Amino acid sequence: MSGLLSINHIKKNFIIDKKQVEVLSDISLEVNKGEFISIIGSSGCGKSTLLKLIIGLESATDGQITLDGKPLVEPSELCGMVFQESRLFPWFNVEQNIDFGIPKSVGAAERKKRIDEHIALVGLTEFTKARPNQLSGGMQQRVSIARALVGQPELLLLDEPFGALDALTRINMQQEILRIWEAEKTTMVLVTHDIDEAIYLGDRVVVMSKRPGAIKKIIPVELSRPRSRTSENFAVIRQKVYREFLEESEITPDYYI
Repeated sequence: MSGLLSINHIKKNFIIDKKQVEVLSDISLEVNKGEFISIIGSSGCGKSTLLKLIIGLESATDGQITLDGKPLVEPSELCGMVFQESRLFPWFNVEQNIDFGIPKSVGAAERKKRIDEHIALVGLTEFTKARPNQLSGGMQQRVSIARALVGQPELLLLDEPFGALDALTRINMQQEILRIWEAEKTTMVLVTHDIDEAIYLGDRVVVMSKRPGAIKKIIPVELSRPRSRTSENFAVIRQKVYREFLEESEITPDYYI
């Protein structure tokens, strides 16, 4: 597969209380077209900041990010993003919220076609006129995913999109995003704190170090789909990921594994 997303020697500093704080340190990563990448790391390591740099909500202090060889320096229709909160407009219904994700240049007939297709894609055909307060948390996130995909982006960024959901809904949404990924063939980059989620969804798991965030290890997930979280091979990969976290602490890794 040809390279789609290239992150080249990215650094990011913030000025906090008149002092320069290094958040990201020399991040480089190639993400192939159609790949699902999971990024995990401790709180404050810069995972979400990296996504904001990719989509153009923040500017890098140094380095470059390109999509199909073109620099990403500002928000683009080529990138969609789903946040932990659904961020739906409460005064819009499902149909109207999804419509918001379509470029204004798209004509009325094509807009209607895309909206209908993406409502069906996320399984909300019976709720097209419902407002966000009439939907469950999981259903609201489905609308957010549809809104992010309806503009036909080449890349979808997911910033802990299931973090606020209960355990059962979270598992169902993981299945849902996999189904959508397989149907749409969209390149996806997920940030999560959940190691099992990272392994279950990702083709590769990118483990980041503590701040300043750097890529500590990239672990391939060479498991066929659908994956079983209780399989021996899944457990082996889980052990590799846990060790990357725990070897930096004073806790003996074997205590937890």
